[in-house]
Amino acid sequence: MALKARFEKNMSRHKGIEWAKVQAKLEANAQRLWSLNEMERTGGEPDVVGHDKKTGEYIFYDCSAESPSGRRSICYDREALEARKAFKPKDSAIGMAAAMGIEILTEEQYRELQKLGNFDAKTSSWVKTLSEIRKLGGAIFADLRYGNVFVYHNGAESYYGGRAFRGELRV
Repeated sequence: MALKARFEKNMSRHKGIEWAKVQAKLEANAQRLWSLNEMERTGGEPDVVGHDKKTGEYIFYDCSAESPSGRRSICYDREALEARKAFKPKDSAIGMAAAMGIEILTEEQYRELQKLGNFDAKTSSWVKTLSEIRKLGGAIFADLRYGNVFVYHNGAESYYGGRAFRGELRV
């Protein structure tokens, strides 16, 4: 199983967490297992990044070195997708995440992910955008350049071959 091998190879991402306990949670929740498979299928390389002691849930993030390849060239949300008159992308980050049963990372979560390694050094990822920004037509994305996390803005309807989104799944 790719997930177990990734877990064992990257122990620094989840110190003190035992695979057997994660596996038991996954086996008890078929819907979450399906979502995890979708993260894997679209190139996210999901891995455990934490354990919520209040809820008992294990937290998975997409940990692929670059933005997940199967989720690139998408705009931010359905409203942005519908606003495009020509050259519409195949999907939106928010729509795709919902269909996969995952949440798009927030800026704070994206910064936490970057503490675990170097991600998006050549690509970028949409992050959850505040409604005030979205109402004005914008959306935000982030990447890692020059050893620092940068957060930028773009029109929500824009899409690029090197931009996708990273997701979170709680099991």
